[in-house]
Amino acid sequence: MKFTGKIWIFPDDDINTDVIFPGKYTYEPLTPEQMAEHAMEDYLPNFAKEVTKGDIIVAGKNFGCGSSREQAVICLAKAGLSCIIAKSFARIFYRNAINQALPLVISFDCSDYVIRNRYALKDGEISVDFDTGVIKLQDKEFLFPKLDSQALEIFKAGGLVEYTKKRLQSL
Repeated sequence: MKFTGKIWIFPDDDINTDVIFPGKYTYEPLTPEQMAEHAMEDYLPNFAKEVTKGDIIVAGKNFGCGSSREQAVICLAKAGLSCIIAKSFARIFYRNAINQALPLVISFDCSDYVIRNRYALKDGEISVDFDTGVIKLQDKEFLFPKLDSQALEIFKAGGLVEYTKKRLQSL
């Protein structure tokens, strides 16, 4: 699994689920596609209109903290993001991302470099290769621990529900 896309730099720590998917929409009966229209609305109002399929977010530490609502992951995945790189993720956000097939990469070094150089890197491209555990950004390379095989299978299946359906069919 390899992704290359435009880099979106969110230099802040503790970007919470209410910022990722505004709390005011929590109890609205929105489809995943409608949720995507509100992705990062309170952080960067034009994000949902400008993000394109395959783009990649790089953020600080504790990305996705706050509530356990899966809408935060769903809106980002349906907005077209291929993955998110951060110094760290909230535990429940990380698990929800696996369930929804949105790959996350923990890379303190990459995140730190991108945030320090955000003005020079704005609108640039970044590549993440999950098979080799390498992030490429201009002339820099950052290593990250490869995902375990079961997590990769879940991502390739399209999420935990689809993975489970496949497993049950093979019994």
